[in-house]
Amino acid sequence: MKFLFASDSFKGSLTSGQTITLLARAAKEVFGEVETIGVPVADGGEGTAEAVVAAEHGRWINCEVRGPMMEKVAARYGQLDDRRAILEMAAASGLTLLSPDRRDPLRATSFGTGELIRHALDRGFTDLSVAIGGSATNDGGMGCARALGARFLDDRGRALAGRGEDLEKVAAIDLSNLDPRLARAKLTVMCDVTNPLCGEHGATLTFGAQKGATPETQARLEAGMANYRDVIRRQFGVDPDAIPGAGAAGGLGTALKVFLGGEMKSGIDTVLDLIDFDRRLASVDLVVTGEGRTDWQSCFGKVMRGVGERAAKKGVIAVGLSGSLGPGADQILDHGIAALMTAVDAPMPLEAALERAEELYYRGAVRLFRLLRAGMALKAREER
Repeated sequence: MKFLFASDSFKGSLTSGQTITLLARAAKEVFGEVETIGVPVADGGEGTAEAVVAAEHGRWINCEVRGPMMEKVAARYGQLDDRRAILEMAAASGLTLLSPDRRDPLRATSFGTGELIRHALDRGFTDLSVAIGGSATNDGGMGCARALGARFLDDRGRALAGRGEDLEKVAAIDLSNLDPRLARAKLTVMCDVTNPLCGEHGATLTFGAQKGATPETQARLEAGMANYRDVIRRQFGVDPDAIPGAGAAGGLGTALKVFLGGEMKSGIDTVLDLIDFDRRLASVDLVVTGEGRTDWQSCFGKVMRGVGERAAKKGVIAVGLSGSLGPGADQILDHGIAALMTAVDAPMPLEAALERAEELYYRGAVRLFRLLRAGMALKAREER
């Protein structure tokens, strides 16, 4: 028998790599010398680059870029081979780079994300995958595009800095000096939200508050974003409100798609393609996946859905071992997951579960494999 382990990280407790180690140990305890392989995975959010670099035995490239408030920050991105690189915008323009008292989407800029892309182009990479979750910005991606040669002009032809507060001032967009290497590069935008740029479900009104925007600030940013959208409509004949994901990362999705020619793609699908997951399924009898909490949201661009559906296409059984199950968790059973179990074995406070995460997960894995072994014994008995 051959088992493949591909779980997301359990936020605040276990990394994807740790789950692989614990599952392998539990499988050997129950089945003896069973063949196991493991691959770190993520869904395009925090930790995606780390998972892909580990799975592909890549390397990290360090660089210095500008953070959300144009301060210098140490960032890095992953090299997968001579042409492929994986970047996380959060490394340069992420919310975690700012303490709560410094969060201000009027002043924040995605400029550093553009610098990160430019650094990768300087190093000769031509196939870039960019994960755009966890942003501190609401600038429509102007900062990112500006770092790559775009100019955003006010009604007097003056160049704008490309911050959130500049959205209301944009009168024209000049892409004549955009980095020409972008036209020859493949840019994949890892994005699982479908928010438009503006409106009730747009970038500002959906995500602005968590980035430090007051209701008054949100109103100003939303009006500015509508102005920005209208300029894009006039100049490029494209409506960002009709592009699913245009509002992701404070509108960065718009800039990457409209100005830089990026292709929007599911984060988990991009990750599974980058690590050649379908090839890894060859000759596998069972896949074990999981995440910290499984609920109805797991069916929308998350690791378990991606892994389950890929396994099902190859005729491989997939099961889930998660930290907890929430409302609608059983919906994941419609996406290639044959059975679900939790790592916790009794009611307990979240803090206790996190403290005992390694022990609980291992014991849960042993229970899972014992049930699987019992099912195999029943099947063998039926066939006699």
